[in-house]
Amino acid sequence: MEKKLLIFNFYYKWWKNIDKFIFFIIVLLFIIGLFFSLVSTSLIVSDKLNTNDYSFFLKHLIFIFLGVIVIFIFSSIDKKSLFKFSLLLFFISLFFLILVPLIGIEVKGSKRWIDLYLLPRFQPVELVKPFLIIAISLILSSEKYSNLFLKYFFSFSTTLIVVLLLALQPDIGQTLIVFLSWLILIFCSGISITFLLILFFISVFMLSYLIIFVPKFEYIKNRLLSFFDTEKGTHNFQSDKAIDSIISGGFFGKGIGEGTLKNKVPEAHTDYIISVISEEFGVVAIILILILFLIFIYTVLKKVYSESEERIKLILVGCISLILMQSIIHIGVNIRLFPTTGMTLPYISYGGSSIISVSILSGIILNLTKRKID
Repeated sequence: MEKKLLIFNFYYKWWKNIDKFIFFIIVLLFIIGLFFSLVSTSLIVSDKLNTNDYSFFLKHLIFIFLGVIVIFIFSSIDKKSLFKFSLLLFFISLFFLILVPLIGIEVKGSKRWIDLYLLPRFQPVELVKPFLIIAISLILSSEKYSNLFLKYFFSFSTTLIVVLLLALQPDIGQTLIVFLSWLILIFCSGISITFLLILFFISVFMLSYLIIFVPKFEYIKNRLLSFFDTEKGTHNFQSDKAIDSIISGGFFGKGIGEGTLKNKVPEAHTDYIISVISEEFGVVAIILILILFLIFIYTVLKKVYSESEERIKLILVGCISLILMQSIIHIGVNIRLFPTTGMTLPYISYGGSSIISVSILSGIILNLTKRKID
């Protein structure tokens, strides 16, 4: 009886302290993703296997269930344990990222996934990103070192390890997100704008050199040329079909199951989910989803403004920036504003690694926005 009372008190305390508005937005985004997974992937399986099958939807449901458990774990532990636990997981996930070039599964010329047999196939970078945010934030807010440039050097060295491992895969989209996350965090920590601009231009120069002169990155050059030359390129085919679907959907869409993009473009339910939604439910549905994301981002940033602890400010900014950047890139690819990158839409797209990653971010956000009462 006493044990049950302790468990009840633990759950009650967790529920009482978390920001319920942020929690409900996260749950609503997951529910929206689950719904669109049902209407967009069941037909894909039916066409491929000539049967009514909901395996994609059931997998999505399982991953969301696991995601909710992850959110609860990361939002319920105390802050000190969260930081220690996250640093440990950072090194573990970094080890998995190191394994990718060695034993990774190659798909379309890139090694981004690993399959360890005991674990389902997953993308290690999705696990690295949330914990990298915490690692960089703790370095930048550390009181052990008073020299800011030393902090920038340590944080850059940590980020560079991840960036180089991603470059080996190669995965330019995730590489840019990781590097931009570091730039955002050092900007928020109080770096000089001049120094930041110098870093930015050096990075652009190095990236340009790699794309133009290093054969391993030739696919990026081809993708960029394909993006600017609308007359050729398979990636143009995907982007053109995506934007055609958005246009054909109009304001209110064609209706559930009436869209054709999910059957024409590979991985439409992950990389082009916004176009799939727009075709069947219209631009109005996309606008409502974007408004929900904006409310979520605004609410978290408002919490940052009222926070006094430097490391918590940096972690919250890093986590919400990661979600924002990934959303912008996904939508930008769908409306042909950016070249194809294979970026999922947080909370909405199908994909186990992506769901677990955004669940970790959500758990961290809920933990650091809890009411300070004990």
